[in-house]
Amino acid sequence: MVIQRNNIILLIIIFVLSISTCRSNFIDDDLFKQVYNNILEQEFAHDVQAYLSYLSTNIESKNNIHDFNNIEKVDKNGIRVIDVCSFGAKGDGKAYDNKAFEKAWKEACSSKTPVQFVVPQNKNYLLKQITFSGPCKSSISVQIFGSLEACDKISDYADRRHWILFDSVQNLVVGGGGTINGNGNVWWPYSCKINRSLPCKDAPTALTFNNCNNLKVKNLKSKDAQQIHIEFESCTNVVASNLMISASKKSPNTDGVHVTNSQNIQISDTTIGTGDDCISIVSGSQKVHATNITCGPGHGISIGSLGSKNSEAHVSHVTVNGAKFIGSENGVRIKTWQGGSGEASNIKFLNVEMQDVENPIIIDQNYCDQVEPCKQQYSAVQVKNVVYENIKGTSATKVAIKFDCSKNLPCEGIIMKNIKLVGENGKPSEAMCKNVHFNNIEDVSPKCPSVESSKDEALLYNY
Repeated sequence: MVIQRNNIILLIIIFVLSISTCRSNFIDDDLFKQVYNNILEQEFAHDVQAYLSYLSTNIESKNNIHDFNNIEKVDKNGIRVIDVCSFGAKGDGKAYDNKAFEKAWKEACSSKTPVQFVVPQNKNYLLKQITFSGPCKSSISVQIFGSLEACDKISDYADRRHWILFDSVQNLVVGGGGTINGNGNVWWPYSCKINRSLPCKDAPTALTFNNCNNLKVKNLKSKDAQQIHIEFESCTNVVASNLMISASKKSPNTDGVHVTNSQNIQISDTTIGTGDDCISIVSGSQKVHATNITCGPGHGISIGSLGSKNSEAHVSHVTVNGAKFIGSENGVRIKTWQGGSGEASNIKFLNVEMQDVENPIIIDQNYCDQVEPCKQQYSAVQVKNVVYENIKGTSATKVAIKFDCSKNLPCEGIIMKNIKLVGENGKPSEAMCKNVHFNNIEDVSPKCPSVESSKDEALLYNY
């Protein structure tokens, strides 16, 4: 790693000298190509062009000696760079930049060679609703170095479900370290969860990826979304990493990452603090893996809600491995409505730390997120084959483990190993277990009332 970093420093020096001499022959092309391909590729994987674009932008802004368009000169892999400012984006936070972004995207999407779609730093780009549609002719890497700020006029949103939408774009990368600001404080006072006298209406998701396969989203900040911050809808093969998502603890429905009807999703190295679920995984989602997640404030990492309005829902093969919850309302949660059908199965919660979490471990099959009490119904979404292992920390309430499962379809195949949850100041905590069928319980505290662990027998508790 030290050798790689030294080589990268050398490359940066070479790169600066090359552009500062304005097309001179100071740099040997073969040497540059060798360093470019062998060193940067190792350090930054396939996003090496984004790094060079970022470096060029820094040099240009400080020294004003390099035309940004000339970045293509150092692009040895034939990647085309499209800068939104070249299409008229002002980035002054006053004028809307939609037209410039749309023109730049049209050019990028029609390119037959791979594209770097660049949003330069040190600027604030004001945007109304905008859709980046595919399919495109080649792969595109969107590098957001500056800030994108949402229009604050609610009347300008014809579609109340989306602000920034990437639709049917394959082999897409979105990153750059910039900020996506949803201006949610304009929307939150009109939520029925804030003002019960108002009707419940949709508010836009800040950043939506719909029908995008082979997608990478990394190194982004998202704050104060109108509602959900980042949503993956009907996507396959997604890698989301190094995200920083934040909103007020009191902001309504501001889920951090929302996964719906998507498969093969990896979320890692991400910090989320909002007014709702840090990560929510709903129907149609399979093979979702979340690692090294920090959550709080918020409502925890949730499977669901599932089965609302008597609907059928299916979620399976979800793994949360390595998470830290700090002052959140929930830790690891599965929530389903009465009257639904389907199944939530093959779920693992591993290596989790809780700090003052109100409901560290919870399955709630009587979830009811409405003003009027929910009617008792016979059918339910089946919850089965759930593993809780290596979960430790403190509960902010007396009940640290709560399994409130359906009487007609009890939770089945629950495994708990190496669980230690205590109350505030180290006081003992309690477990509440209702209609739950354990396959195995080993070294668990607190335990369900009047329950002895067993490795050989399935244990059914009805309280």
